[in-house]
Amino acid sequence: MPVRVVELRRFEDLPPPPAPAPVFSSSYVPPSTDSISAGDTLDISIYETGVTLFSGSAGLAGVASGGIDPASRVERMAAIRVDDDGFIHLPFVGRLQATNLTTTQLAAKIRAAYRGMSQNPQVLVSLRDVIGNSLIIGGDVAKPGRLVLATNQETLSDVIALAGGYRGEAKDLSVRIQRADAETEIRLSDALGGAGRDLRVFRGDRISVIRQPRTFSVMGASGKVEQFTFSGPTISLTEAIAVAGGSNPNLGDPAAVFLFRIVRGDDGNETPIVYHLNMMEAGAYFVSQRMAMRDKDVLYVGNARANQPSKLIQIVSQLFAPIVTARDILRSTN
Repeated sequence: MPVRVVELRRFEDLPPPPAPAPVFSSSYVPPSTDSISAGDTLDISIYETGVTLFSGSAGLAGVASGGIDPASRVERMAAIRVDDDGFIHLPFVGRLQATNLTTTQLAAKIRAAYRGMSQNPQVLVSLRDVIGNSLIIGGDVAKPGRLVLATNQETLSDVIALAGGYRGEAKDLSVRIQRADAETEIRLSDALGGAGRDLRVFRGDRISVIRQPRTFSVMGASGKVEQFTFSGPTISLTEAIAVAGGSNPNLGDPAAVFLFRIVRGDDGNETPIVYHLNMMEAGAYFVSQRMAMRDKDVLYVGNARANQPSKLIQIVSQLFAPIVTARDILRSTN
């Protein structure tokens, strides 16, 4: 596996920022938000005048005696659940398909079904318990479970807030979203970073808030040799070196600071890259402030004996082979 060594001396040597997390296809068509779904519970009211079906014999008696009963009567049915096949059951009518209809469309369908049995039925349908227009949220939130989308304009940060907020620190959390047959994962701190990064959520989504702190490891002749977690949503190479205690005054060489990173390309292939920073050069401090650390980076401080340029490459060659330096790449392109 070829390993590339990049000298960090100028801002132009810095790697490009990582590509944003993949989002769902723009061709995705979200399910309708105002249609009835299996599992929903409906409230159905039928208003009648004249010859009635649900108000006993009073209406029929009035018509039979030659009078007209102008009073309006209402039959409020007990809560009706849409079964798993998408049907509801009504007296005198039987089964009616309800799914994929709006409440207005279903009311018109019920009215048509009762026409001829009642003189002039008027039907109102409303949703009592909504199952279809909802999503599932779980993981590190205060109130995991099913969440109904009230406005159908909710974003990821909205539904996390409606679920009681997240537990822990945002910098340590990732959010995994499953939608139909696709899945994506983003950092919670990115979603909270601005409206442009906050994804809109839809009915049927499954959201998991996962504790997944980002870390970097420090090795070699540094002040501390251990694994550190990110202190914030982002951390620069300067901050990472400071957290590691810099180079050991007795053993470390500030001219031999290396950052080991595995970069995944657009084709899915992984390429190991080693960035070299000579902290004896004043410009290196400015470059290191602009160099952002990434999850699972390895910071290595070389030994003081390796203070020659050739020795620096030898340090890396002891770990990886073959070595491809930035100088070799430039030479091959000329």
